[in-house]
Amino acid sequence: MAVLRVKFTKDKRDKLAQVLWILNWISVVTGAILFSLGIFLKVEINKRWELMAEKDIQYVPNMLIAVGLLACGINFLGGKICYDCVDTTKFLRWKLIMLPYIICTFFFTFCVLVGALMCYGMQSELEDALTMGLSEAMRFYKDTDTPGRCFLKRSMDMLQIEFKCCGNTGFRDWFQIQWISSRYLDTSQKEVVDRLRSNVEGKYLMDGVPFSCCNSNSPRPCIQWQITNSSAHFNYDYQTEELNLWMKGCRQALLDYYNHIMRSIGLTVLITWLFELSVLTGVRYLQTSLENVLRQGDPNCESDGWLLENSFVETARSNLNIIKNLGKCNQIDTTNNGDPNINIPSTSKADYGPDNVPPKQIPADS
Repeated sequence: MAVLRVKFTKDKRDKLAQVLWILNWISVVTGAILFSLGIFLKVEINKRWELMAEKDIQYVPNMLIAVGLLACGINFLGGKICYDCVDTTKFLRWKLIMLPYIICTFFFTFCVLVGALMCYGMQSELEDALTMGLSEAMRFYKDTDTPGRCFLKRSMDMLQIEFKCCGNTGFRDWFQIQWISSRYLDTSQKEVVDRLRSNVEGKYLMDGVPFSCCNSNSPRPCIQWQITNSSAHFNYDYQTEELNLWMKGCRQALLDYYNHIMRSIGLTVLITWLFELSVLTGVRYLQTSLENVLRQGDPNCESDGWLLENSFVETARSNLNIIKNLGKCNQIDTTNNGDPNINIPSTSKADYGPDNVPPKQIPADS
């Protein structure tokens, strides 16, 4: 029994073909939107690529770009097919193409769904990339004279100013690394020498942060040195004072930023998937109804359309049988030592002569 059978008159078939023609062109536009979103996401990731570890997180924008281009091509062809299907006689030129087109479009819509799910599943990879990348950027913050690292100080400062964040997980991350270059340390001062000697690795660690961590909204001048020393500043208590530094870590700030983008893109791709699925359903109804018109031989008659000619179970069983038969066709009979011609009847040497020509009868002696 056919699945979701619908009866179509000629007017309904023509209107369906016209509506699908319009919807396919709208789908071309949605494909261009998907392509643009992929480019946008790729650009946003590349803007801060130096602050991320070398993780494979470009697969999501690449997937969106590929799906967007496929959507433009597939729906452009679908629009041409539906436009010609308004005339039943023109359907003949597409009759053999429509079923493969529908199958390809089905797998394409599946790829769109995968793209939507990938947008929502990217968070863990992005978080790992940011955690390691920001740690590396903070560690090389002081290397302003080292080729390949000299840009990291500016990148980190601009990040902290733009996203109003400080450190990786918070401002205390700066206490654990030497972020001031040794070129700017006065080793003639006893305090500097003592601080260097107090560290096992000989690093100059202090309870201070770069200027870019300062909260510009604070009414008090920024306290970025000796943050934990309450006696070093007038009317200041480290334990109770509302610090005039950005409290949020840059990893969380970037995660919130990218997650907002990914959720928006994921919702757009999901809506696109539902739209593409509805267009595919309409094309399937149009194809089956027009094929039934050709069977009846009357272009003005009513015809049935359906999604599947048989039930889901029967369709799955028949497709499995087709796949099995295809596999058997590619097998060689090994019972006869792999010779495919072993069972072909051969002629007897007694009946045939050279070149497989029957010999003439030799008359007997009288």
